[in-house]
Amino acid sequence: MTSTTKTGNPRQGPHAGVRIFARGTRPDEAAAAVILIHGRGANAPDILSLADPLGGKTVAYVAPEATGNVWYPERFLVPTAANEPHLSSALGVVEDLAKGLVEAGIPYERLAIAGFSQGACLALEFAARHPRRYGAVIGFSGGLIGSDAEIEGRDGDLEGTPVFLGCSDVDFHIPVERVHASARILSALGGAVTERIYPGMGHTINDDEIAFAAAMIARLEGATPGAT
Repeated sequence: MTSTTKTGNPRQGPHAGVRIFARGTRPDEAAAAVILIHGRGANAPDILSLADPLGGKTVAYVAPEATGNVWYPERFLVPTAANEPHLSSALGVVEDLAKGLVEAGIPYERLAIAGFSQGACLALEFAARHPRRYGAVIGFSGGLIGSDAEIEGRDGDLEGTPVFLGCSDVDFHIPVERVHASARILSALGGAVTERIYPGMGHTINDDEIAFAAAMIARLEGATPGAT
């Protein structure tokens, strides 16, 4: 069952007060939580459709919905100034959601942040800007946000956070070179990074990626992958 509510987001900006959709266990009763972030032109129910294949009997899935279904207007490869104030507002939504889940009783170590395309870029960028030990960070077809120079020189420690980056080698939206650079930078920040590049896949999510991510989430829940 899917429910929706408003954020309590006090921030100003294009995404202040966006709708939050939820599936699965209530956060105050969950063993783990996953923030799912949709891509450009999609919506929260679309990305929440991943909740079933990702699994978990005691996992809270929450998904914010961008104003106008777009988190930031330009490509993720341009200087970040070109995507403001939308980018900062979008990252603020993720931060507030994460804090709210922690306040509900889910520690950061059992919180996964995942997204597809533009949502994957936000998930990875959020982790790089707010490094700490998370349960998992999952980027389906995405990379760190900003110019080549801006994505370098990150500080902080992800403390062994499991990070997954999956992408095609011929994705028109996500250059494979940016995926490689993102994997390198997140590794340098202390992430335990798994990068998988799929020949000829295109801009989508495949079964291997879902299986890998489901195993990551199962470990957060304390379950065995595939257990019923």
